[in-house]
Parts: sequence; C-alpha cells; structure tokens
Amino acid sequence: MLSPNSTFYPRPLGVTPAASLPQSPSAPLETSRQLVASDERDAPYFRSLEEVGIRLNGPQISAVRHGKGPLLTLAGAGCGKTTVLAARAGYLMEVSGAHAGSILLVTFTNKAATEMKDRIASLPGIRPAAARAVQARTFHSFALTLLRHYGVQEEIFGESRAQHTVLKMLLRQNGMSEAFQPESLLAMLSAWKMQGSETSDLPEKSQEERDAKRVLLGYEAWKRDRNKMDFDDILLRAVALLRDPAVLGPLQQRFQYIMVDEFQDTNSLQYEIVQKLAAAHRNLMVVGDDDQTIYTFNGARQESILEFDKVYPGARIVTLDINYRSDARILGLGSELVARNKRRRDKRLRAAGHRGDAPRFATPSNTEEEAAWVVNQLCQQVEEGLHTYRDIAILHRTASSSRAIFEQLVLKDVPFVQHGASPVFYDQSLIRPLMDHMRLSLNPRAVDALPSALGPLYVSRDAGLEWIQRSEEQQAKKYPLIHLAKWDKLKPFQQEQVKERIKLIKSLTKLKPVIAIQEMRRQFYDKYMESGDPSIFTHYKETMLETLDEFEAAAKKFETVEEFIQFADELSRRHREMESLRRSQDSDAVQLMTIHRAKGLEFPCVYWIGASEGIVPHSTALRQDIPEDQKAALTVQQTDAELDMALEEERRLAYVAITRAKQYLYITSPASHHGKPADVSRFLLEAFGMEVPDKRKNREESQTGNHASYGSGSSNWKGNGNTNGKANGNESRTRNGNAAYARSGSRPQGRDAVSPVQRGADQRSAIRQSDRRDFEVLDERDEDRLSERRGSGVIRNHTAFSTTGVNQAASSSNSSGSQSSGTERTETVAIWKCSSSTCKAWLRQKPDGPSAKVSKKAASGPPACPLCSGTMEAGTRKVPVTGRFGR
Repeated sequence: MLSPNSTFYPRPLGVTPAASLPQSPSAPLETSRQLVASDERDAPYFRSLEEVGIRLNGPQISAVRHGKGPLLTLAGAGCGKTTVLAARAGYLMEVSGAHAGSILLVTFTNKAATEMKDRIASLPGIRPAAARAVQARTFHSFALTLLRHYGVQEEIFGESRAQHTVLKMLLRQNGMSEAFQPESLLAMLSAWKMQGSETSDLPEKSQEERDAKRVLLGYEAWKRDRNKMDFDDILLRAVALLRDPAVLGPLQQRFQYIMVDEFQDTNSLQYEIVQKLAAAHRNLMVVGDDDQTIYTFNGARQESILEFDKVYPGARIVTLDINYRSDARILGLGSELVARNKRRRDKRLRAAGHRGDAPRFATPSNTEEEAAWVVNQLCQQVEEGLHTYRDIAILHRTASSSRAIFEQLVLKDVPFVQHGASPVFYDQSLIRPLMDHMRLSLNPRAVDALPSALGPLYVSRDAGLEWIQRSEEQQAKKYPLIHLAKWDKLKPFQQEQVKERIKLIKSLTKLKPVIAIQEMRRQFYDKYMESGDPSIFTHYKETMLETLDEFEAAAKKFETVEEFIQFADELSRRHREMESLRRSQDSDAVQLMTIHRAKGLEFPCVYWIGASEGIVPHSTALRQDIPEDQKAALTVQQTDAELDMALEEERRLAYVAITRAKQYLYITSPASHHGKPADVSRFLLEAFGMEVPDKRKNREESQTGNHASYGSGSSNWKGNGNTNGKANGNESRTRNGNAAYARSGSRPQGRDAVSPVQRGADQRSAIRQSDRRDFEVLDERDEDRLSERRGSGVIRNHTAFSTTGVNQAASSSNSSGSQSSGTERTETVAIWKCSSSTCKAWLRQKPDGPSAKVSKKAASGPPACPLCSGTMEAGTRKVPVTGRFGR
C-alpha cells in the first residue's frame, strides 16, 4: 500500500538537527562596468558588450583577455562558460586583430556548436562574414571534414540498430548467436579503438577473446567491403592523417587560436588531435570542470584537466567561480558534496543566482512509493501555478531506474518527455521474451509473440518461424509452437523441451505475474541468458540480473497476468504518443532523463530520484565494502585505488544532478531497492558534515568487537568541522538521544557482492553527437545505455554502514534477547516515536540500562519530532545489543 502523502524535510534521514544546510557565499556584484576603466585600451569592446546586456565578472574578464599561450579555464557549473568562449572569440577579432578564420572552437555536440556560432554572430561589431569564418565544430565534424578534404569517401555507418543487425548476422555465421551481446562487442571495440589501437591487435589469450576477435574482424571486413566507416573510425583515421607533417603543418599555420569546450569529456584520440594542432604555437584555451567528469565510460580522462599545467608548463589557470544558475543553498549542497573528492582541483563556487527554496529531502519506503510521491507533488505544484510542466525535470541514475516514475506519470496522465528513451521497460530485448510467454498464455496464437519464444528454446528464429508457418498452412493448431515438436531439424530432447514449454505457458495464466516470472526464470530463462555469455562480458550479466529484479518488482502490483499485459501494452501506446511530444520543442511536458543526459542543462525545478546506497553511489562503486574473502572470488579484481576512483565519479554524478536545479531541488532516497534495504546516499550525509565510516577500517575493528552502525538505533556519526555549523564533535547520537531516528522497522543487515563489473569493456568513446546530415543517425541514447552498463553490478546482502556481524533476521526472531549461536543479542529499549501516521521517525531515550519497560524519563514530556516537528509519544523498540549499552 502506497503512502498517500509525500513528506519532504529540510535534512536527509540520518542527519542530526544540529547540522545546518551548506550554503555558498554570495558573489561580488562588480561587473565589467566597474572593473574595466574607460581609459583602458579594450574598454570600448567591453562597453559594447554591456550595451547588449553582457556584463562580465572578474574571472570572466581575465579569461576573455587572455592572449597567447596555454590557458586552463576551470568553469564551475552555471558559471557562464559559453559566454566566455564567445566573448573571447570576439575579443580576438575586435581587439587583438586575429583573423576570424584562424579561430577554431571545438565542442561535443552540434547543438553546442550552433549555439556558439549564434552567440558569436550576435556580438556587437562582428560582421556576419566574420562570424561564419570562425570554425565552431564538433570533434567528429572537424575530423570528417579533414578526411573528406583528403579524399576519404566512405559512407558513414553509424545507426546502432544497423550495427547490431550486422553483428547478429556475423554471430550466426560463426555459430555464436547466443554467446555475445552485440552492444557488448561494440563497446569493447570502441574502447579499444579510442586507445588508438587497431582491431587486428585485439587480445586473444582465451577462447572467448579469440571468438570475440573473430567476430569483430568480420565486422571490420563487412564495413570495408561495403565502403563504410563508423564514428570511431572517423577519429582514428583523422589522427592517423595528422601524424603526417604534410597534413598537420598547414592546419597548424591556419588555426592560430584553438579553444576547446567541455574539455573534461575529451578522450585520448580527441586530446591527441588538439595537442597536434596546438603544438607549433601553444595558443590553446581549454574550458572544463573536473568536477563534472562523468563520461569515463566514454573514454573521458579527468587527467586532461588535472595535469594540464604539467603537459603545458607555464599555463595560466583562471577559475570561473561565480554561479548564475542556482540558489545559494542548492549550490552549497553540491559544492560541499563534491569537495569530498580527493582527485580534483580545489574551487568553491560563489552564488549570484536568483533566490529559490532550500533543498528538500524524502525517504519513501521503495521506488514505487517514491514515484507516487514525486508525481503527486509535481502535479500539486502545477495546479497551484508554482511551475509549468516544462519547468520540471526528473533525473535518475540509469535507464532502468526510471520504470516506476514512468508508470506513475502515465497513470496520472502527466505530459512528459523521456529523453534518450530506449523502448518502454517491458519492450526491452531482455524483458520482451518473458512478456511474450505471458502473452502466449493468454492467446497461444499471438503471432507477434511467437518470435521471442523461439530463442529460449535454442531454435533459429527465422528457420523456426518458417517451419511453423508452413505447418500452420497444412494444419492449424491452437498452440502453433507445437509444430516444432515434429520438426526433424530439432533433436529429440529439444522436441521434448517444446512440449514442456507449452505446458508451462498454459500454466502461466493461472499464476500471479510475479510468480509467473519467477517460475520462468527458474525453469529456463536465467540459464538461457547466462549459458553462452563469456566471463569477459560479466558486466552484461550484472545488468541482466538488475533488470530482471526490477521486472519482478514491477509485476508485484498486479494480481493477474492479463491485467499486467494490458498495463504494459497501454504504456507502449502512451510511449508512442510521448515521442510526438519529444519532437515538439515547445511542448509543456515534464522532462525525464538520466543524470548523464542532463549534464549542461538547467531547470527551475529538479527532482533527483534514487539518492540511495547502491543506486547513487552505484553498487559497482561500493566494492570496497565487500569482505576480503568475497573479493577474492570476484571474476575481475579491482584495486582499492580503482574502487576509490569509481566512487569519486559517482560523487561527481551526484554533483551534476544537484547543480541542474535553479530554484527548487527535491531529493528522494528510497529505503529499499529491488526488495533489499538501501540507506540514504552517503554523499548527502557527507555534505551535511556526517562522517561516513570506512568499511575497510570497520572490518578490521569488527574483529576486536568495535562496531559502527547506521539506521538501527546505534549510529555514531561525527561532524567534520564544516564551516556551516555541523553536528557537535564526537558526540554519539544514540548516547545523547539527539535524533537517532530511522524509518519504522530495523533494516536488515548485510548484502554481499556476487559479481564484478568489467570496466574496460564498458567504455565507449564520446561519438554519439549529431554532425551535419551525416551525423543525424547518431543517437545519444547510447550514452545512457552505456552508463547503465558501466554502473550495473549486483550486490546482494549488503547494507552500507551496517553493524558488522549483526544478523537482522536472527535478531528479530530472538524476542527474548537471549544470545543464539552465531548471532548478536537484541534488547528492548525505550524510545520516542512520532505520533503522525505518515512520519516514521523515532529516537532513543537516554537509557539507564537494558530494560523492556518505558523509561521513567517519559514523564518529563516528549521532545519534538526531529523530522516533522510534530509531537512524539513513548514506546519501545528492539535493537541489536552493542558494547555501548550492555552485554
């Protein structure tokens, strides 16, 4: 049963009332009007900018005025980097006398390149011909133009579906139809190419590697025979051309001033292009933010910014630190959060944006309730006139994590656009076969559902359908699949499997949907999906398990298979309607997208969903929490340093989510995910000054009986001396009764990790950008899918920050508090609990000793609820016994 009302609070669950919300300092008000004196040589240029409303601040002026030599411009979120790039291009032409054609401005998307051209053209004094002469291009556009100039005429082969079709054909020809996923092979190939390596040099140590290499070499031969090249080939071949001095020299002479936008997103090949072009004169200005490096799966390298002044000794560094986008409290939360990263350039943003509201936080019980809360709240905001639908964005970590919110938006008839949308969750290639088996249980002759049923029977789809069709023409059957039982191309055991499968299909309609899914997984589907997937693509198995778990969670709401199928079909219909909204730029619709896709965008109101442990940070970045004996069993070993880097990227992702918001920010942290407990994201707690325990250190301490816990009555959070007045020193929350509150019901402890992620195979280059007509087939949805695969591990039986060694199931059953073998004891303690039915807060009364009775201190009157400020009442609660309160 979903809670009918959402409740947002000023602090995340787990933060003490003493901790104040971080807030960024206000920025100075001076602009070029005050900072550039009228008698300075370039004053006329800045006066002309002011006349059209462009008033630059101090750091912006410094960057615009930069002449020759390397310049690193650190551009914080919402700090006006596009304005700076356009204004500097104008400054070079109007003040420095540079020819427009000598300026090369490189960015990542056609949209950004077009915006840059428009900005330059709108500058005062810039003639249209000069604006057109400035080369504002994407990396791929520049590389393709270079190739075309030197006679390369191959057709671009970039449509992902077509690429998958070719790979599937090659897999069939090599007898490996079920062995590899096309997108996994393409990801591996792309990552390999973006290192500057040739396909012929792919590793072949294991049989799986040799098989993958054979297919990928066939893919390259297929393209070559048909005079085609993909987007990775464009960069790879452009770099090869630039290694020829006869090609590079004229370009260096032409482009005397080079500027690179979003520098933190460059991969190795793109950086090499830039370095070669700037090598002769070193007039290179790069603009980026290392705190927004979230595309390492695309080959982006944070080192490009961190080591820029080492690659270019003597480089100037200018920090654009005045944010014009966000409320000071929203900006303060993001800044405090990302400051915990160690691998970053130190910077603190100052606020100059319009005042809005302080961030609000909620902890719904699960993703279903989370979705209901968010949609109810945004609908109320629109009804009250606070926002229009287009003002609102809902951001989520992975494509699959949008399933519940998607369904709520459909149910409430809220207009929305799902950016970068893959098919509806139930139409995904992984889910579709299970859905079609249920469709066949309702209608055995559903022609559209038959193809999906053949794969799990290890039957060739085309040949199997042809046999069924010919057999049907001779004698129609209620269950057309039964014709396969008489197909002479199948072995006897396969024919028997067909009969067993039909029996299963007949039984599905009598089961609840979730039971039907579990039964199909148990009998054949999990085995089918894993049977041919080699170990080098372990990351795909992890994505598979996570998606199937989400599928089961979705099915729990329905009582019958028919109801479930009807709902899924309705979603597909609404999805088609939504696509027409997406094509309309002016549609009044909520924006639903991954955090990765939201980078570079801003919205008046942002809902960030899924801010829980295992989601953000993703489970694959939490493997430092796994006990050493379990780490040893992982297929892919990762060092602590690699895991720390993964965790820092997750923190940067959280920073990007927060800094998309202008005036309003709502963050939800579901208390369970796929049926497993999930604590509030450590990133939020850290931003409020809470010290998150080091799991590796805690494991060592657990051997000596020292425990640290979270969420079950014995937390020991400490302030970190944050400048904004955080929690008091080393004061124990539970010892002093200071908001040791949690949701009702102790959280189960301990989810182990069962399989690793293969990071290298998940990397893709940042190639999915539109580039003239040739690049219209590019689909940036690939980035969403890749980011999901990169961060899609499965960690089971693990609760972040939980007490080591406490078995919750055993504790809850041990009502007497007596110690049983291998478990910790529980005790009944006196607590205060909120009297509101919608608020689950509780805090522990200061104990005089273990007792099952309510403390006499209740007579002195209850405190105010730390979450909703309502009244509290006395009660009792079972908690694990620790060394603090008894033995």
